[in-house]
Amino acid sequence: MTPTIQLPQADGSVSAHRLRDPVTWPLPASPPRTRIAYAAAHVAADPFGDNVPGAPASIDWSTTLGFRRYLWSCGLGVAEAMDTAQRGMGLNWPATRELIRRSAAEAKAVGGRIAAGAGTDHLPAEVSDSDQLVSGYEEQLEVVQEAGAQVILMASRQLATLARGPEDYHKVYARLLDQVDDPVILHWLGPMFDPALSGYWGSTDIAAATESFLTLLREHATKIDGVKVSLLDAEHEVRLRAALPEGVRLYTGDDFNYPRLIKGESDSSSDALLGVFAAIAPAASAALHALDRGDEAAFDNALLPTVPLARHLFTAPTYYYKTGIAFLAWICGHQPGFTMVGGLQSGRSVLHLAEAFRLADRAGLLPDPELAVSRMRSLLHVAGVTR
Repeated sequence: MTPTIQLPQADGSVSAHRLRDPVTWPLPASPPRTRIAYAAAHVAADPFGDNVPGAPASIDWSTTLGFRRYLWSCGLGVAEAMDTAQRGMGLNWPATRELIRRSAAEAKAVGGRIAAGAGTDHLPAEVSDSDQLVSGYEEQLEVVQEAGAQVILMASRQLATLARGPEDYHKVYARLLDQVDDPVILHWLGPMFDPALSGYWGSTDIAAATESFLTLLREHATKIDGVKVSLLDAEHEVRLRAALPEGVRLYTGDDFNYPRLIKGESDSSSDALLGVFAAIAPAASAALHALDRGDEAAFDNALLPTVPLARHLFTAPTYYYKTGIAFLAWICGHQPGFTMVGGLQSGRSVLHLAEAFRLADRAGLLPDPELAVSRMRSLLHVAGVTR
C-alpha cells in the first residue's frame, strides 16, 4: 500500500493525500525522431557552499552532471546554462562558464545532445555602447563554441536597456550571427520570465516586436537553426511558426501549452526547449516516442496529466519556477538536498510546494513514494507545518 501524507492547505488546515502507485516509465533506446526536444536543466547547489543571495554560486558538480545524464537517458537533449539554471538569479559567469564546459564534455562522453546559452549577464547592468555589448556576447560565444555545444543566443537585459528601436537589436544580432560557426537558436524570453526584457526586439507591442523579430530571421536565416519562444501565448506561437523562414525551427518555450504545440496542427508543429521538461522528463520522453509511432492517444495520456503541474510551477511570479524544478528533483531523489544557489529555495512557499507534490504524484512523476513522503515530511517539519 502506498503511503499517505498530511499536506497543508491555504485555509490553514491539512488534508490527507495518499500517493498513487508509482508509474514505470521505460527508458528509450534512442532520442525521439520526429521532434527535437531539450530540457532546460537546473543546477544543484553545494550544501557546504555559501549560497546566500549575492554570493558566487557554489555548485554540487557530481549531482548537477548526474541530473544531466538522467535527462540524456530519457532521450532528451540538455539546454544548458539557461534561465532554469538561474542565469541572472544566482548563477554568476565563472560558475556558468565551468558549467558549460563540464556539461559539454559530459554530453560528448555519453553521446547526448547539448545546446548552451551565450549572453551578457557578466557585464555591468548598463553598458556604454553596442561595441561593449557585442564584446560581452563574443566572450560567452567563444566559451560555448569551444566547448562543442550548440549556441543559444540569449536575450540580453543590457541590450533591452541600450536599444532605442528595432534597428539597434538588428545591428547587434547581425554582428553576432556573422561570426558563429554553426546555426544558432535565438531566444525570445517574455517579461513574465524576466521583467527586464520588456519591449525586446524594439517594442512592447507584440505584433510590432514579432515583425522586427521576423525581419531579423529573414535576413539571417542560414545562420539560424531555430527560435526558442517563451511568451506563454499559444496562438501567437502558431502564427509565428507559420511565418518563419523555411528551415527555421520553432522550439516552444510555452510551459503552459506545450502538448498542443508539440503535437501540432495542419502539418505544422513545434520542437521543444522547456524548463518544465526537467521536471517531467520521463513523461515527456514517453509522449515524444508515442508521436514517433503515430500514437496520439498515448501522447495525450503521458503528457496531458503533467499540464496542471506545469501551470502551477510557472504561476506568477513566473521567474520563481526554478524553485519548483529543484524541489521536485530533490523529492524524486535526483539530488541529496533542497538548496539552491542564491538561496532561491525560499522563492516559493511551503503551500506552493505542497501543491506541486500533489500534482507531481497525480501525473505519475514520483518514482519512489516512500522517499518522496519522507522528504516532504522533513520539509513540512522544518517549515512548522507539522510538529
